[in-house]
Amino acid sequence: MLHFTPFHRGGSGPPLVCLHGFLDTWRTWELLLPSLERSREVLAATLAGHAGGPPIGAELGDTTLADAVERAMDAAGFETAHVVGNSLGGFVALQLAARGRAKTVVALAPAGGWAPGDESVQELLTLQTTIYELSRRTAPHADAVAASPEGRRRATQFITESYEHIPAELIAHLMRGVAACADAPRLIEYARTARWTLDAERFECPVRVVWGTADRLLPWPSAATRFRGEWLPHADWVELDGVGHCPQLDVPLETAQLIAGFTSG
Repeated sequence: MLHFTPFHRGGSGPPLVCLHGFLDTWRTWELLLPSLERSREVLAATLAGHAGGPPIGAELGDTTLADAVERAMDAAGFETAHVVGNSLGGFVALQLAARGRAKTVVALAPAGGWAPGDESVQELLTLQTTIYELSRRTAPHADAVAASPEGRRRATQFITESYEHIPAELIAHLMRGVAACADAPRLIEYARTARWTLDAERFECPVRVVWGTADRLLPWPSAATRFRGEWLPHADWVELDGVGHCPQLDVPLETAQLIAGFTSG
């Protein structure tokens, strides 16, 4: 039987919360954990509605995922923490900053920064629906797919440019995680009309935004329009040339350094 856990916790030092992207699991951070846990107490949480995460419940709103992460932080005894998030998790990390729960935020290709009226959002959500449906069909064969270089390339084509270093077992797990995200259709439909707003004027912590120039899901720089021009123009901006949507998988060593260097205070 497949088993997905709600979180990973390890290491010692100042607390660091890691939040994965849509359709992902906490194990997307696995290649960074040995480095980060040498000097941080890491809580890698599974977002609500995702494989292993808490249920969303009857009401799904703009704050549902951030509320669930706050509860996880409370349970861990973290009043505040350094927060790292990728994609949807990056947006949630910024929501936590607006609530005063973040000491710093490192957002890796955060979602929600499209220009108003940008129809590419709808195209992305349609693509994610396709990815989810395909994953449900291929998940029973995940080990076989991940056993070949061609299969690993196809499984990671939308999230990384480099894939050869990612263990086959991790790729198979991530494939199964997409298929096990039972609330995916509901989250996608909600996202089609979501407001995607941030109380950026309430930010009191430093923010670093990291974006790969080869991102196929949230293309740089169009998907960062509101972050750059409206919400986070004074953030520390880092471009990763030739890197895809998930830097934590694509270039884990460089990503770990970008996180550790910004959260050392």
